[in-house]
Amino acid sequence: MSWGNLFKCELKAIFSNFSLLFTVFGGVVFYSFLYPLPYINELPREQRVAVVNLDHSQMSRELIRMVDATPQVAITEHLGSISAAKVALEDRQVDGILVIPEHFYRDVMMGTSPTLAYAGNAALFLVYGTVVEGLNGAGNALGVKAKIDRMMLTGDGAVEASQHVTAMKLNMRPVFNVTMGYINYVVPAVFVLILHQTLLIGVGMMGATENEARTAGKTGYWAQYPIWMVMAVRAILFSLIYLPLVMYYFGFSYVYYGVNRLASIHDLIMMTIPFLLAVIMLGMVLGQLLPRCELVTLVVLLSSLPLVFSAGFIWPPSAIPAAINYIAQLAPSTAAINGFLGLNQLGASFAQEIDRWGQLWLQFVGFAAISYWLMRRARKLRS
Repeated sequence: MSWGNLFKCELKAIFSNFSLLFTVFGGVVFYSFLYPLPYINELPREQRVAVVNLDHSQMSRELIRMVDATPQVAITEHLGSISAAKVALEDRQVDGILVIPEHFYRDVMMGTSPTLAYAGNAALFLVYGTVVEGLNGAGNALGVKAKIDRMMLTGDGAVEASQHVTAMKLNMRPVFNVTMGYINYVVPAVFVLILHQTLLIGVGMMGATENEARTAGKTGYWAQYPIWMVMAVRAILFSLIYLPLVMYYFGFSYVYYGVNRLASIHDLIMMTIPFLLAVIMLGMVLGQLLPRCELVTLVVLLSSLPLVFSAGFIWPPSAIPAAINYIAQLAPSTAAINGFLGLNQLGASFAQEIDRWGQLWLQFVGFAAISYWLMRRARKLRS
């Protein structure tokens, strides 16, 4: 009953379980490339737009050139009627429509406000928002230019006219998400959840496998050692397995995708250790509660979306119902996601994230106590 023999038995159990190895190593590496794939281009660009020009004036053609020059859209169709444009949109030949009304030039020069009509497929909200942003930006730019031209005709200079038109100037400087894209927004949080879920499945499979053996009347090494020793060895081994995977995500993957990195290695390690230990203990609890190995994967996968949407980075906690917010705090992923985002993406000091660090240690202690009680009860029932 030595520590060395227990380590050997535990290692053999881990590395002889193909499902566990595939989930832990294959899942982490596979998702590091699969999940960010839809967000590689950061934001939709050059969306196809059809133009219906009912004015045929020089100004309307200038507007079309300005629209085509925006990074958000590209003019791919010039159609003669709104009905033809609708057909093209419904057939997915284009992603949006711009309709320039009759007398557009006349109304602009007379100082009245002509109505430009935009349309798009709102089911694809990213595409729709990009199309509307590009069309609206070009329309506003043309409106400002026309207003400056009218003011210059009345005797104002170009500089004075532009200052009157744009009394306030917007100078956007993104602080944290410098690319204003989805890679820096989504990937850092989801990578933490992937580590959480795969580790939870791996540890849970170990416990569920033991439950299957008990049901079949078999006894393993895990029943011959003190419970605390089994728990300690399992926690050490899975922590050692996952530390390189955490380094792979926070190191290579972040560099590969250009994700913002502001935390020091020391702070990341300090947050990683209680995170891994809390998840391992939760996995032991899960493994003791589920009778079969495949149920672990099912339960964990079903919890993934609720954990993502209740973590507080997609919707702010103030917009989440209080009951859901409290329940979400029981999952190590919630504190870990916000802790890692604060340190690595927002540049917070470790002292500012000390509450989440403490929350992870409390979860470790709480889940360890529950796991010990469940294992002890299982042994008593067996005997």
